[in-house]
Amino acid sequence: MKDITEILKTKTSLPLAKKTVLNVSFASNHFKDGILSVLKPHDISIEQFNVLRILRGKNGEPSNLKDIQDRMISKMSNTTRLVDKLILKNLVERFTCEKNRRKVDIYITDGGLKLLELVDPIIEEKENELTNNLSKKELKTLNLLLTKMRG
Repeated sequence: MKDITEILKTKTSLPLAKKTVLNVSFASNHFKDGILSVLKPHDISIEQFNVLRILRGKNGEPSNLKDIQDRMISKMSNTTRLVDKLILKNLVERFTCEKNRRKVDIYITDGGLKLLELVDPIIEEKENELTNNLSKKELKTLNLLLTKMRG
């Protein structure tokens, strides 16, 4: 297993804080690439997958753009654009309230639910594959440390 300095091909010693930030960033990209590789054949991005999971979690109740944005893992995502793309794929629906045009309800469709049913086990398998070098105890410790880092 290569150290981050070997991966980056640097000859200089890195300060521990920098090494940690680079390591976490590199690992994050590794995880994203892994998850994206299993979503790509289903023509869905990680952010779109995240929106679908948020809407499924509403159990048939409507959501709105602000609620979805607040729950997104990546706060930089353009939620309106993501929802528009999911509408074009018939995975979500948007309804505007006739009495209050500013009130917009967003629902997951049966197609969206079916896609999640298909993709969920593939994602779980990939997540297990991405973390299989660590024991359960190490995974718990890592989660604790990452939570602590986010402070």
